[in-house]
This record gives sequence, C-alpha cells and structure tokens, in this order.
Amino acid sequence: MAERSFAREVQDLKLGAGEEFRGEGILAITKALLQSGVAYVAGYQGAPISHLMDVLADARDVLDELGVRFESSASEAAAAATLSASVMYPVRGAVTFKSTVGTNVASDALANLASGGVTGGALIIVGEDYGEGSSIMQERSHAFAMKSQIWLLDPRPNLETIVRCVEEGFELSEASNTPVMLEVRIRCCHVHGRFIAKDNKRPRFTLKEALESPKRDVGRIVLPPASFLHEKEKIERRWPAAVEFIKSRRLNEHFGPADGEIGIILQGGMYNGVMRALQLLGLADAYGETAVPLYVMNVTYPVIEDEVAAFCAGKRAVLMVEEGQPDYLEQALNTILRRRDINTVICGKDVLPMAGEYTAQVMLAGVRRFIETHARPMLGNQPPLPDPSPVLADPRVKALAEVVPPRPPGFCTGCPERPIFAAMKLVEKELGPHHVAADIGCHLFSILPPFNIGATTMGYGLGPASASALNVPADKRVISVMGDGGFWHNGLASSVGNAVFNKHDGVIMIIDNFYSAATGGQDIPSSRARNARRATNNSIVDAVKGIGVKWVRQIDRTYDVAKMRDTLREALTTSEGGPKVIVASSECMLNKQRRVRPQIAKAIAGGHRVVKQRFGVDEDVCTGDHACIRLSGCPSLSVKHTSDPLKDDPVAAIDSSCVGCGNCGEVAEAAVLCPSFYRADVIHNPGRLDRLMAWLRQRVIGALQRRRDRRRVAFA
Repeated sequence: MAERSFAREVQDLKLGAGEEFRGEGILAITKALLQSGVAYVAGYQGAPISHLMDVLADARDVLDELGVRFESSASEAAAAATLSASVMYPVRGAVTFKSTVGTNVASDALANLASGGVTGGALIIVGEDYGEGSSIMQERSHAFAMKSQIWLLDPRPNLETIVRCVEEGFELSEASNTPVMLEVRIRCCHVHGRFIAKDNKRPRFTLKEALESPKRDVGRIVLPPASFLHEKEKIERRWPAAVEFIKSRRLNEHFGPADGEIGIILQGGMYNGVMRALQLLGLADAYGETAVPLYVMNVTYPVIEDEVAAFCAGKRAVLMVEEGQPDYLEQALNTILRRRDINTVICGKDVLPMAGEYTAQVMLAGVRRFIETHARPMLGNQPPLPDPSPVLADPRVKALAEVVPPRPPGFCTGCPERPIFAAMKLVEKELGPHHVAADIGCHLFSILPPFNIGATTMGYGLGPASASALNVPADKRVISVMGDGGFWHNGLASSVGNAVFNKHDGVIMIIDNFYSAATGGQDIPSSRARNARRATNNSIVDAVKGIGVKWVRQIDRTYDVAKMRDTLREALTTSEGGPKVIVASSECMLNKQRRVRPQIAKAIAGGHRVVKQRFGVDEDVCTGDHACIRLSGCPSLSVKHTSDPLKDDPVAAIDSSCVGCGNCGEVAEAAVLCPSFYRADVIHNPGRLDRLMAWLRQRVIGALQRRRDRRRVAFA
C-alpha cells in the first residue's frame, strides 16, 4: 500500500507522439524512461523520488505490454546491483533511490559498475535531498560521481530539459560505456509543467534475448589485471567520448547575450533561482530573457573545459553558482582558467554561502553583491526589492516568538510507536536511564520531546549494530531500536545477525508497523496485506529465530502499554544471555486510516450500522498535571481552560483529530494517572435497539446531572 494511488497518472504514461504531457517532474522522468526504450527499472523508495517507484508499481499493465521489468528492491544496493544486466548486454536499465544516503548504501555496486563500464545505457536517478527541508545529513552526490568517474547530469527544473536529459543520458552512457547519474533536486522533482510526448518504445534488446544468448567479457569484470586497466580506459577513452558527446549534443546551455562584462555559470538545478534573482534585480523577465550571459551546466561532471574557457574569455568577472560544499566546480573553474592564462575573476563562495540551501533570498543577496562589485551600472534600473525586515522587526512578531514554543516533528495522531516509547519512559523511571541506539525511520522522532529517548543514529537498519561497542558486562544493558523497514533493508544481517554471532547481551526492539511507513507506506516482506505480485506475510520472529536468536517476544498490540512495559523490563533484567529481541507490532495508523476511511464512508452511505470509537477527558476528574501529555505527546491531546474555580491549571482535552487508538487511556492506566479518560461509541445508522438504549441513557444521565446540580455549592 503506497502513500496514494497513481491510477490517473498512469494513464499519462500511455500518451503518444505529439500529445501534451502535463504533470510534475518526477512523473515526466517516468514517462521519459518508457520513451527511451528502458528494459528494466529497480529502486528503493525515499523522498524525493518515491513517486517514481509508486507510479511504476501502479503501471504494471503498461510495463508488461512494453516488456519492461520493474522491481522494488530490498535496498539501494540491491537496486544498483541490477545494473549488471547492462554490463555485458546492450539493454538499457535505470535505478533510483534517495541520495546521498541511498548512494552510500549502493556504493559497492556502483563503484564496480563504473570500473568495468557498461555496454547498454545505465541511468542512476538520485533524488538529491539537500537543503533546509531534508531529513538526512547534508552531503552532495557530486563527490561520488568524481570518485567513481560517473557522469553527473543536473537538469534545469523544466520538464522538457528533464526529459531530454533522461533520453540523452542513456545515449551518453552508451557512447562512453559509462553509467550516468541523473541528479534531481526536490524542486526539480515537484516542479509542474508540460512537454510534447513521444511514443513509448519496446527495448531494442530484451532481457529474454540476453538470457538466451549469454555473453562474457573478462575485460569488464573487476579482477586483476583488468581492474588496473579500467582506470586507464576511463581517462583515455571514456572521458574523451563523453566530452565529445556532451559538446556535440549541446547538453549544456547558453542564455542571454553572447558577450558581456560579466557572466554567471550555474548548475542546471540552480537555474530557476538565478533567474528569479535576476528578475528581482531588473536584469531578466519571467520568460527567461536575461541581460546577463548564463552558462547552464546540465552536465556538472565532467566539466567541459573548452566551453567554460570560451564563456569566460573576455569577461571581467564570472560568478559560479554551486550549491553546497566543497566548492568542486569553483576549484575546477579556477584550474581551467589558470592553465589557459585567462585572467577572468572567478567569484562564488566569496559572495554566496559555502554551505546550505540556495533559497531565493540567499541567491538574490549573492547575485546582487556580485553585480554591485563587478558591474554596478547594470543595476541602474533596479526595481524595489522585497524587504521582510519591517515584518520581522514588528514588536508583535517578536512577542509572538517569545511565547510560541518550537514545534519539533513528531509521531502522527494515533501512531502505534508512541505507546512503545511511553512504556520505555515508564521502565526508565523504574530502572534508570539506559543508552538507547536509535535508527532511521519514524521511530527516530522519539529522540525529540516529549520522550527524549535515543543517543545515536548511524544508518538504516544499523541501530543494533551501532550499539555493538557498548555490549560489555555492566549493571545495565544497551537498548537498540529498529523499524521493520530497516530490518529488511539491512538490519537482519548487519544488526541482528551480528548480535547473534558476537553474543551481544543487549535488547533489540523491532518496531513492526506493517509497511515501510517513513517512505510512503510501501509493502515490505513482513507486510500483512496480500500482494499478488510479491511475497508478503514473512514473519520477523521466524527470521530472527532462523539466524539464532533464542530470546524473542512478540507483542501484537503495541497500544497495550502495560504489556510493553513488562516485556521491556523482563528483557532488561533477565539472566539469560545473548540478544533479547522484542517485536512490537501494530499497523501504521496513517496507512490504516487511508485504508479504512473509504470503507467506513461507503458503509455509512450504504445505510449500514457503523460504530466509531472516540475518546475524551472528563474535566471534572482531570487534575491538570498533564502527566498524560508528557507520556503521550499525541497531537490530538491538548489542553483547555476550565470553568471550575478550584482549578488554576488548564485541563487535558482531546480534539476532533482523534482516531480512537486508545493510547491516552492505556498510558494513564499503566502509569497510574488520574482516570479521567473515557471512551464513547458513535453509532452511525443506529437500529431500534440502539435508539432505545440511547433514550434510556439520556434519561438516567440527565437525572443524575440534575441531582448533582442541586447539591453543587454555588459561588457568587
């Protein structure tokens, strides 16, 4: 079950020659793959390229008709390894994953692929998740491309350019026998536009033909002495072939006047931001006309030295717009010009930040500073610039910033992982704090308030592995947390298998929410849903027992906070050695709501009796100490003022976003808090018995309320 259905978008993949494709960038890439005659696609989901995987998963009929093999891989490494099909055979293949974390996981396969080279076109589509909205460490794919000699495309955020880079990326790969990396940033993936489609193509050489006519070239296998010759081949043959192809196809673009005192060289992905900055400075319009010469590098590696030198020659100064650090392109640019004795001044990280996302405001400040320094007369007709400082200086804004607390990201309403960490806090109260090794996934939010649990995170499925050094005799055991997605991605061997082999005595908590929830709710081997195209319902418990874990506990309902607490306490205090594994299972509430809400709505519309559970807080019973909130953190659990004159503090309250998971009540009971939570059953399309019982309850409750009001002490 993916985050959403792409049934409508799949129809756009069928568009033929001359028809107009409208949509976002990542869907345009999907269409371009089919227009390029791709034979197979593999990948691992993750922002900002998840939609590519989800669309292909929904488009199996289209792919089957074209003879295209699609596979949702177990990891990025598994995906990258599939590109081996293009090493010996002239078949076009593509893989996709989130970068840089996915590229790191796939590095072994990619390095081997780049060393031996390819016969068919091999395209690596990486979602460059760099910037303020990213969830990963801030690194760039550029370093990997340089290290392994993989050509790197960074297309302008324009659907026509993106599609062209996909199509010509395959041709570049084949012309130079080198894999090509297509880097698409978040804005590039989600930019909307249009392009004229082409007919989809069946692969010119199929995987079936490859199987029936096997080939073998020892020179492309990374073994001595061939591996020593690959480096020489890269420089002497593949690099010149790539440069010639890029120049002849004019993959890099020029905009603006042919000559000028200054110019700007930029990564393709920076084009929209640069144009916006020039527009605000009065040097460009909304249609792409610019008064400043631009050299747009849709190919950022290799750098085409002749084109760069020709662009810089005769100019007083050139600005290199390169997002992120280190400044690879700026260094290359200076080297090229110095070798050719071109004295153009190169600006870059002196006027733009060395690191961080180049937002519109950042770009505007940097471009303006560059032009003021080297071509101030060009700013003579500069229009008034937007200035946010008066708003930020407003005393009301400052006062608001002082009273509104920061809102860190957290679990969704009703998330089944929340009670797990509530139980861990209760155990912590009994046994004291433990070192908790966290992992990648939704459960990483436990590091933040209100739980404040977790000390480290080292990679997807590496939570228990990261605790290995701390598995020494001590009065306390280390706790590691890992999700079901991370377990199947890498954790089974690298974490659990490693713990068994080395006889670790720690506790491993595997959170099983039935999906790869953090990446959009895709199915994984342990998903409970029946999937006709994949083998699901594979037990995590059976898997860990199969590699030697003796102490295993399965909890099928994580909302049972008391049971979670008691099981964790047992794991931390048992005298049994070896790894202790707790598999805590409950369906991801976000995916559950996506699944059941349409079913419930249909049943109600059809006149069927439907009972929905809602929870509330009795404000007469609530003490106002808010311990329930500190142990839950659910977004639907808030506070409100009470009319009771004997209570100074606001009481707890549950808003309409509640999904009826019951965690708040379970936490209150397990932690022995005030019994203020109640459950109400809301009945849609009630029957006669339901109506009679409701009438009787109203009568009885009404009588009791009137009696209470008569006895209430009234204050003037």
